[in-house]
Amino acid sequence: MDDSDLAQPFIALLRAQVRHGLTVSQQYLAAAVYFDIQRLPQLAGHSYRRSEEHRGHALRIVQYLIDRELEITIGGLGEVRETFESPRAAVAFLLAREQTSTDQVTELARVAREWGDYLGERFVSWLLDREQQDVAGMSTLLTVLDRSAGDMFDVEEFVARELRSSPAPAGGSVPKMAGSGPNK
Repeated sequence: MDDSDLAQPFIALLRAQVRHGLTVSQQYLAAAVYFDIQRLPQLAGHSYRRSEEHRGHALRIVQYLIDRELEITIGGLGEVRETFESPRAAVAFLLAREQTSTDQVTELARVAREWGDYLGERFVSWLLDREQQDVAGMSTLLTVLDRSAGDMFDVEEFVARELRSSPAPAGGSVPKMAGSGPNK
């Protein structure tokens, strides 16, 4: 199937979302290393997991494009911040990245609907749900950091207790991830 057969703006935005998702994945990886260096193993572990989740989101988009026989290439990443003034600054930065990602996915859904790409609209619905959960989770983590009054032990306990695993996506199945085999 040719790109000309589909709504060009949606496909272009979807391709851009692959790059953005991989950049966010790398940003979480950089934050995880920062947290590890700061000897905050729970925050580091949470960030490593979030890095893998964002990578998975990007690979699901890649698989969607492959399944629709649309062109996809993997290029360079956007800028990744490697250092932070404090754990709070790192979490605030990650929250801002999540909010930007949510705005981009919301635009994807809007454009898919506007152009009548119902397959595309259905595809991004799982990502909209996930983005909403991601922003809420990072917002809560930032609130906990602010309330901790600098006691990182309390923050680490919160992460260990409340953020060990990600919630299942609401309302249905998650699309297949490129490179994951037939059942993943």
